[in-house]
Amino acid sequence: MIETSERVPTASPLARLGNGQVFSETGIGQRQNPIPTVRDDAGASRNSSSRVSVSVVIPAYNASGCIAATLDSVLAQTFSDYEIVVVNDGSPDTEALEQVLQRYLLHIRYFKQENRGPSSSRNRGIVEARGEYVAFLDADDFWLPEHLASQIATLRSTPSLGLVYSNSLVVRDGKCIRRTFDRERQEKPVTFEALLGERCTVSTSTTVASRKELLEAGLFDEGMTRCEDFDLWLRMAFRGTSMTYSPQAHVCRMVSHSGLSSNKYEMKRALIDVYRKIDSSLPLSQTQKELVRQRCERTEAIAQLDLVKEFIHAGDYEKALLSASRASSVLDSWRVRLAVVALAKAPRWFGAYYRAHEQVLSMCNRIQAAWAERKLRMFQPMLRPPVSRSPSSADLQQSSSVSQTIRGPVNGH
Repeated sequence: MIETSERVPTASPLARLGNGQVFSETGIGQRQNPIPTVRDDAGASRNSSSRVSVSVVIPAYNASGCIAATLDSVLAQTFSDYEIVVVNDGSPDTEALEQVLQRYLLHIRYFKQENRGPSSSRNRGIVEARGEYVAFLDADDFWLPEHLASQIATLRSTPSLGLVYSNSLVVRDGKCIRRTFDRERQEKPVTFEALLGERCTVSTSTTVASRKELLEAGLFDEGMTRCEDFDLWLRMAFRGTSMTYSPQAHVCRMVSHSGLSSNKYEMKRALIDVYRKIDSSLPLSQTQKELVRQRCERTEAIAQLDLVKEFIHAGDYEKALLSASRASSVLDSWRVRLAVVALAKAPRWFGAYYRAHEQVLSMCNRIQAAWAERKLRMFQPMLRPPVSRSPSSADLQQSSSVSQTIRGPVNGH
């Protein structure tokens, strides 16, 4: 049985689909960061007879157009001892989403709740999970067939490990543009200090972690809408969770110019919030506190540079100069110092120069992306997961050989 420091989600009236299957609609308490304790009583919702090795947790919000490909990629895994937990986070496209999910009823456990953000829906999935490990997957990303087998093999080869993540393929407009680790270099060992210094970067859709370790670390902070995953990985590492990564790219991550992670300035502000939270809530050593202070200072300076670009485009050179001066006081960069001088002496000339520079840089980026696309063309066929279709009766009889089938009501009880 799972208990939280506040109210556990409980079932409210059931929403019924056209085929008679039921979807549980649940609400959750007003929690900021639930600290659950685990009691594995017989007959509880995590019935031991239904245990699996891995629970795949997929939060769904405005996902009706992409979740079929995501689920198909899970069902195509070569590792089969898993369950799929889909959490509808009060999505406005619920009717369309549930219509898509009808064809997957034998394969998923489905939960609904009021909209509370990705942290809450992932937490709900973790609490409901029956697996020893939890694998996270965003509803617009998908896995290549060897992902779970590779990650579980790594975890089982070193029993002390509590979390493993991996490289991934970054996909934009249906084309693979790069590997994540090409730009985000990783260093071993993966420690609290390495995460703080961004020498290791954990991508959520590539992560498989011990459910026990996730619970003991306090789960995702539901008060955060950005960088909530970074906050959790830091807390896990600080309390001693052993982590590593795989250089293999078995995950396709969709990126676009929209979404929570697209605003660079807001993402840096969220990073600073995480640093400050960690500094105030964990018993850090003086060395760790100094590292946090340095990361806050540097991230703030880089955020100011993001503002410089925005102010130049808006023609507000006075504010651009102020932000550039703030960044220059921290960053030891001749380019930033030159920008400060130019904005002070010839702001309009510098604005015209910077806009021309951006156009050249954009062209170079397009050339680089085209080169990377040709280099990674071998992965292109993998970017088209199996097309989902309504299963025939023969398919349903054979479905247990495709994946770990979760039978019974779709709410998992």
